[in-house]
Amino acid sequence: MVRDLRGFIDLVEKRGQLRRITVPVDPYLEIAEIANRLLQSGGPAVLFENVKGSSLPVAVNVLGTVERVCWAMNVDKPEDLENLGKKLALLYQPRPPKKIRQALEFGQVLWDVVKAKPGRDSFPLCQQVVITGEAVDLTRLPLLHVYPGDAAKVITMGLMITKDCETGIPNVGVYRLQLQSHNTMTVQWLSIRGATRHLRKAAERGKKLEVAVAIGVDPLVIMAAATPLPVDLSEWLFAGLYAGSGLQLGKCKTVDLEVPAHAEIILEGTITPGEVAADGPAGDHMGYYGGMNESAPLIRFHCMTHRRQPIYLTAFSGRPPKEDAMMAIALNRIYTPILRQQVPEIIDFFLPMEALSYKAAVLSIDKTYPGQARRAALAFWSALPQFNYTKFVIIVDKTINIRDPRQVLWAITSKVDPDRDVFILPDNPFDRLDFATVRPGLGSRMGIDATTKISPETDRPWSPELKPDPQVVAMVDGRWHEYGLDDLKLGEVDPRLFGYSTDPPKP
Repeated sequence: MVRDLRGFIDLVEKRGQLRRITVPVDPYLEIAEIANRLLQSGGPAVLFENVKGSSLPVAVNVLGTVERVCWAMNVDKPEDLENLGKKLALLYQPRPPKKIRQALEFGQVLWDVVKAKPGRDSFPLCQQVVITGEAVDLTRLPLLHVYPGDAAKVITMGLMITKDCETGIPNVGVYRLQLQSHNTMTVQWLSIRGATRHLRKAAERGKKLEVAVAIGVDPLVIMAAATPLPVDLSEWLFAGLYAGSGLQLGKCKTVDLEVPAHAEIILEGTITPGEVAADGPAGDHMGYYGGMNESAPLIRFHCMTHRRQPIYLTAFSGRPPKEDAMMAIALNRIYTPILRQQVPEIIDFFLPMEALSYKAAVLSIDKTYPGQARRAALAFWSALPQFNYTKFVIIVDKTINIRDPRQVLWAITSKVDPDRDVFILPDNPFDRLDFATVRPGLGSRMGIDATTKISPETDRPWSPELKPDPQVVAMVDGRWHEYGLDDLKLGEVDPRLFGYSTDPPKP
């Protein structure tokens, strides 16, 4: 079965979660404003069919809810994503099986990997139309200008493909590209990303770095590109692992790279090491303008290919909720088995969307010895590369529901003494977009031990928590109908009853 953006849009429309807008809309600020209002309310995906200045329709908010992200990953609910995470954990850090059942599970994963191997398409649909040389004009694309203070239009949902010039292993990442001219763009990325390693290696050998940007791919491939992988494994393989069958790839026209054969648009170009241009400002996921006129690598595009009547897929960053936050919630579930494998005492962990999906983490542990909470926090920071940038780690007991902020706040306020239970690690590498750090790219981390303290962590006896009598609980459960309270949906409570509000602050 062919998986592509068009097929997913059809699926979303059949399930009643797509709106087609036919009236003229402007890619300068207007599309982003419409999409942002829908994102804030968990609204539908949108296909703008009449975009000013371009003949291409624009798809946005496609992954704007966790439900649609799950559809893209072939599952019904976020919890099901942990099964994918278990496969990834086995391949991320394989261990010899100790039982027959474990051997069978590992054998099944290896067979899944065989099936996930990418295929080759000699006549990829993404090359139905080929444009080369000076005829390449990026201004023909309906690039969004998202915020009024942005320096220029941007590409935000394109997959950038590069290749290690030594090993030949490709890297696929999602980076912000800013328009510089009709055929050049700057790229903004973090120093730990795979593409930056490829650029450094190319520079050492005096070569240009070949680049391809795939726009409008199957959302499942975007999720694979956002998944943390070992350096020597390809995102294409994991896209096939997620899909249950190998992704079809096509060879680029002018660079030695392979791209998804069913992508809507492909841009091909090169980066000359040391060639940079001013990049930013641009609205960023932190909720501020980032990249204030900083130097960034310049990509020169010399070829554009696309399907007939292509669809331009886009998204944009900003204060949550945004599409990247919805994707992060799903990835949180995929990370969990990997994290448990590396830090066995961790029962569960959660990266709240309101904390930008990576700046704060809540861990629950099965505490059995003193100092274990601090050990879990330190292990978390080193478990995966992206956790380097997690500023706050809160550790709670396994009895706490880490996805309920009321329970987490209760644990912090009732189990933490700031002098004993808060520890700070100074001078850690951070992303430069975090303006709260004292120096750009360098900041501190905080761990909060909100677990029940045991000796010798405290000399005071810890009073037992208040819990109802289990026999009375069972008796009330059995008589609930008799009380005449069946119409009450317990647990589905309006948060405003507890003093919470989603209303904007009053001026």
